[in-house]
Amino acid sequence: MTEITDWLRARVGGFAQLARAELDAISDFALLWGLFESRILNKRGNATAIVSAVTRWQTIGVLDPTILNEELAYFQQRYHDGQDFTHHFYGLLLRGPDHTPMMKRVLSGVEADPVARISAALIVVLRYRNNLFHGEKWDDVLAGQFDNFTHANRVLRKILDRYGNL
Repeated sequence: MTEITDWLRARVGGFAQLARAELDAISDFALLWGLFESRILNKRGNATAIVSAVTRWQTIGVLDPTILNEELAYFQQRYHDGQDFTHHFYGLLLRGPDHTPMMKRVLSGVEADPVARISAALIVVLRYRNNLFHGEKWDDVLAGQFDNFTHANRVLRKILDRYGNL
C-alpha cells in the first residue's frame, strides 16, 4: 500500500475493508479517464463531447457498433431489471445535459442506434467519473464498485485503442 492509501484507510470509514483489486480498479480508472478525456474528448469531460465524438466516428465511417456490446449488456442488466429502472440507475445522478431520454432508451434495451448505444455506455462511465471525483461514490465508501470500475476500465481501454489516435 502507498502512504496515501494508508492515510485513507485510517480516516475514511470502510476504506480499510476495500480489497487490493478494488483499489487498483479505482486507481486505474482515474488514470484511464484522464487519458480518455484528453485524447477522445479534447479535454471536455461532458456528455455533449461524448455524443459529438461518437457521432464523428459514425460520420467518418469508423464506428464499430459492437465494440462495447459486453460492457453495455452489463450496464443494461445493472440499471434496468426488464420492467423498470433499478435503484442503481438513479444512483448515476444523471443531469439534464447527460441525455437522460437517450440513456433510458438504451439502458432499457429499446434503442438500437449505434451512436446512442456507444454514447450511453460512455455516459455511464462519465457518471462514474463525476460521482467518484465529486464525492458521491465516497458516500457509499466505494464498496461494491469493483465490477462497475472494471467494466468502465474496459470501456475506456477499448475506446482508446480503437479511436485514441484519430
